[in-house]
Amino acid sequence: MLFHVTANADWSELPLSGLFVDVLRRIVGLAHGVGNDSLGDAAPLAPSESLDGFGQLGPPPPAALALAATSFATTQASPHYPPGFYGRDNNRRARNLGASIATLAAAPPVSGAQEAQFGTEHDDAPIAPWLMAAAMMLLVFDMLISLRLRGLWRIAALALLITSPAVAQSDADNPALATHLAYIVTGDDTRDTISSAGLRGLADYINRRTNAAIAAPAAVRPGQDDLSFYPLIYWPIAAADAVPSPNAIRALDDYMAHGGIILLDTRNSGSGEGFAPGADAALARIGAALNIPPLKPLTDEHVLSRSFYLMHEFPGRYDGGTVWVQRDEDRTNDSVSPVIIGGNDWAAAWAIDTAGRNPYATIPGGTRQRTLAYRFGINLVMYALTGNYKGDQVHVPALLERLGQ
Repeated sequence: MLFHVTANADWSELPLSGLFVDVLRRIVGLAHGVGNDSLGDAAPLAPSESLDGFGQLGPPPPAALALAATSFATTQASPHYPPGFYGRDNNRRARNLGASIATLAAAPPVSGAQEAQFGTEHDDAPIAPWLMAAAMMLLVFDMLISLRLRGLWRIAALALLITSPAVAQSDADNPALATHLAYIVTGDDTRDTISSAGLRGLADYINRRTNAAIAAPAAVRPGQDDLSFYPLIYWPIAAADAVPSPNAIRALDDYMAHGGIILLDTRNSGSGEGFAPGADAALARIGAALNIPPLKPLTDEHVLSRSFYLMHEFPGRYDGGTVWVQRDEDRTNDSVSPVIIGGNDWAAAWAIDTAGRNPYATIPGGTRQRTLAYRFGINLVMYALTGNYKGDQVHVPALLERLGQ
């Protein structure tokens, strides 16, 4: 209620009168929903408007009953006495719900209920692979019937038995026939398992969200395996890691010099040395042996932050760490950073088990943080596959202006 008057008698004498004090007392009495002395009788007040479950005023329900003014403070709210307005317009009282609400508490656990396993958030399940498999089975079945009717069944079966194993073996051994992400074998079974599961989960996410086709991840040993087939190599660092052999160092330097990208992950961001003690010292030893260019923190102005998704943060299983990329542009390599360094443990955030679940919790952001980690992984792969393509778009206005001249 608003009284728009001055504090003196220029506009009205109401502020100087005793009526003003009485009005204020009456308003305070109405605000509590309890009658004052003038309405202290036990006359029943019929409900005129009631609040529903959404807090909206409307007609009272059919079960609502009249309530005496003196009983407003003692009667519990119920379907028979809902909160709202009671009485006629000239004698209307407000019945509030606040005094009737008990202290909120957690509901007791339901007997026999099962708790969900931690870290088992599920993504959408694509049915396209199952439909394609069913269509291929029908196609093969149709071809077999056709060969049978034409009398070519035995010849086709013999040719299939002779050629299929050799072709399949040849395809499996040739990494040039598909795009693979790779990880460096560290000799630590736990780290290697997480790296493989992480890149497998990232490849699955990329295949479902983009038009890129990423095959199963490959385990590589620099100096022994040819690294040129892989656009991106993931390398988790631990304190016990020694500097690779000179042959491996030469292979890694040659890989970076010819367009390859290495993601070095110390897996200790946001936690000091708690999760991977000594990893920073190991990174310093390895980095001193590699031909790593000067670095700068990754920002949202870099091409990597917009190669597919527009991103302002780059979390993995952990968040809060600085991500480093090449500082100066190098046109000989399309200004693509040959090395990306961080400690957010991206492989653990990307990892999936045999049931398609995420076995490692993302700290502290939960499902949203895992989604951002997957998006950063997509940006990494697109950055490795397309180079500085997105960065060229910033020159479009200048090019159009030059063409117009």
